[in-house]
Amino acid sequence: MPASPSTATKTDTVGTSSSPLTKELFSLESVQKHNTKKDCWVIYQNRKIYDVSQYLADYPKGNSKIIDFAGKDITSSFKNQERYNHDPETYDFMSHNDKYLVGYLANEEEAYKLLSNPSHKVEVKLTEQPSTYDSTTFVKELPSEDHFVIATDYKKDFNEHHFLDLEKPLIPQLWRAKFNRAFYIDQIHRPRHFGNKSAPLFGNFLEPLTKTAWWVIPVVWLPVVFYHLKVAFHNMNNIFATFLFCVGVFVWTLIEYSLHRFLFHMDNRIPDHPMFYVLHFTIHGCHHYLPMDPYRLVMPPTLFLILCTPFYKLVFSVLPLYWAYAGFAGGLFGYVCYDEVHYWLHHSRVPKFMRLLKKLHLEHHYKNYQLAFGVSNYFWDKVFGTYLYPDSPLSPMKYE
Repeated sequence: MPASPSTATKTDTVGTSSSPLTKELFSLESVQKHNTKKDCWVIYQNRKIYDVSQYLADYPKGNSKIIDFAGKDITSSFKNQERYNHDPETYDFMSHNDKYLVGYLANEEEAYKLLSNPSHKVEVKLTEQPSTYDSTTFVKELPSEDHFVIATDYKKDFNEHHFLDLEKPLIPQLWRAKFNRAFYIDQIHRPRHFGNKSAPLFGNFLEPLTKTAWWVIPVVWLPVVFYHLKVAFHNMNNIFATFLFCVGVFVWTLIEYSLHRFLFHMDNRIPDHPMFYVLHFTIHGCHHYLPMDPYRLVMPPTLFLILCTPFYKLVFSVLPLYWAYAGFAGGLFGYVCYDEVHYWLHHSRVPKFMRLLKKLHLEHHYKNYQLAFGVSNYFWDKVFGTYLYPDSPLSPMKYE
């Protein structure tokens, strides 16, 4: 991505202007350099870049929160007034004042065009961010990531779909469910967005047990990995132990794919009873129903321990003891990488080599949940014919 700005032609009308404007196109790296109170740029509505330095100088007591987003995207903070408490004047300034608009943020395609053509000009297509977004309809093309932070209208969703009330604990509702399996499977895979907090599952003292922060996984399991690898290194050839460790990582990728496809997505094979809806929801349905919940993206250690135990016993019963230590260390390390990658795909700006992986996983949620079962890789999707291509069909939506 270019380190300096380049001119770009804008074809859409901005604010109250009735004629197209020509503004410069900036890389993210360029914007991030303007990160002080005297030189403060912010990104708004995904693409627009504002120089708010003069605004901060004119209204020093108006809104100190803006400086927290110097060189960053400020859009989401306006959707979280409870936390950031922006002044109405600030919102008006950002929404209706293009006097301080300095340019637009280059996306990957535009950055490539800027680098590959001699005129260094590229057409910028802007789309205004909607105030509402219906995530329950599968789409051929993913929306911009700003859409994924737009909270579902809970009351409207419940009145339209008659499924689960997001304002009430979800597990008791499923336990008392009167709907059938086909309706449950249809609705549970159509994403809802709860906002910045986590939806209540139990609504009582059990609630904290349902949430796991991303950092818990390496803290809990990496010491186990290092212990098993250390035992292997102390009792066998280190090169061979490393080889078995790598085999374990590779085998994990197949286990990851198989668990996701055949266990987590049993879907239409689960018995038609509320008890099994609760079980399905606990294992994986919750993630599809609320895919952007940051505390339900990695597997709670207790649940993983239950799922891992049969594999642990199998490895140590089939392989020679120290082979098993090395192979299991690799498999467990593969799992840690999988869970962390899963979190990054939902909540991070991933490096270029991971962007296709991120696109495929988000399409698994928002386009077709019956394809793209690999999370840390798509190798096995290619092997077993479940790769999600651009022209792959949408998952059916039977109930409106």
